[in-house]
Amino acid sequence: MEHNGLGDTSALNLTRRGVLGLGAALGVGAAVSACGGGSSTPPGAGAGANIGEGAYEGEKVTLAFWNGFTGGDGAFMKEMVKTFNTETENIEVQMNTLEWGDFYSKVPNAVASGAGPDVAAMHVDQVGTNAARRVIMSLDDFTGPMELQEDDFAETVWKAGIYDGQRYAIPLDVHPLAFYYNNKLLQQGGVSEPPKDRESWEAALTGMKSKGVEYPFWATATWPAHLIFISLLGQFGGSLYDEEAAKATFASAEGVEALEWYASHVEKGFSPKNVANDAQAQAFRQGRDAMTWDGIWMMNEWAKVQGLDWGASPLPQIGDEPAVWASSHQLVIMQQRQADENKLHAARDFIKYLSDNSIEWAKSGQIPARNSVRESDEFAALEVQSTLAEQLDYVIFPPTVPGIGDVTAPTFEQAVNTVVLGKADAKTALEDAAKKADALLEDNRKKYSA
Repeated sequence: MEHNGLGDTSALNLTRRGVLGLGAALGVGAAVSACGGGSSTPPGAGAGANIGEGAYEGEKVTLAFWNGFTGGDGAFMKEMVKTFNTETENIEVQMNTLEWGDFYSKVPNAVASGAGPDVAAMHVDQVGTNAARRVIMSLDDFTGPMELQEDDFAETVWKAGIYDGQRYAIPLDVHPLAFYYNNKLLQQGGVSEPPKDRESWEAALTGMKSKGVEYPFWATATWPAHLIFISLLGQFGGSLYDEEAAKATFASAEGVEALEWYASHVEKGFSPKNVANDAQAQAFRQGRDAMTWDGIWMMNEWAKVQGLDWGASPLPQIGDEPAVWASSHQLVIMQQRQADENKLHAARDFIKYLSDNSIEWAKSGQIPARNSVRESDEFAALEVQSTLAEQLDYVIFPPTVPGIGDVTAPTFEQAVNTVVLGKADAKTALEDAAKKADALLEDNRKKYSA
């Protein structure tokens, strides 16, 4: 899958760390946990049962739709909202876009005060937290009338919207890491095709280095290094947490091997030392970094660069099995202080519209969650997205448990940073991080079970 950088592709200038949703911004405290009034009933359970089938035909309603699409993706979503408003006379959607960090910190309190959105998009790692805090409502009664069926979705992304046995979110997309390469530098190094496994990857590095490519793979210690680690951990047969997400398991032999392999690019001279934040992306733009692993959303960044001869492929399989980190935007309906069946019906219609028409969203640099959309000729024409969709069978999502987004930064993300910078060995760094993660996971269980 190759591009010469001269095509007319819209820019996708996402905030890179914002893709994860800034989980730390969710530490807004116990005040929000009272949104559901202390009831043991899942928030919103049964709320959609009396709405009825078919499209909303009642009096005109206005829906507030909040999201964090502040980059180039926002233009695509604005156009989708505009089209929906044009085609739907009795529903008007007003879109409010915030930085993801602001979104996650403001939404819980806004919902608790009755001033929040009706509908929102959020990252998959925030679904469990917001469900437990009773910020979002159960959608179990909505999927049938929406005509959304489990078998029309990639299995992993469909299951990711379930918390505590209830569905709280409808998946819109999947956005995985991708392997990007510079065709000119590969050719300079005598590499005939993009590497697909460890042997061909390491041969490509050696070949390019010997032909004058000083640093063929810039191994950053910052974003997205921890996402690369998650991918490699899965490829070597490891996992971040146990099945209950009660204990960290990333300090396993598989985790150590994954991190040592990544850091070895610096030790062996294939990468500069101390690669600054975003320096690897800048080096790729400038034609100095031959190969990089970054999010699918970066495809439109590369397409803006005049003359950059680049291509995209699934991540090479370095370990014994394929695996890749991914996230997903999930559509949710917010808990209401007083149920408004008209708004709930309208919200249901709007979410269905976004899902049915997610081919338009795919053009922003996303992979639609729905199989029927991905199987269309229109999606096949989106070369990068359809190529990277091959990874959907083995994507790695975080577990849908409350507070999981708060665990990453102070634990294995920090461990990856220190090891790549040469400040610690992989085994020690990961073991220390696992102890911190176990404590945080225990704190989360106490906090969200109260």
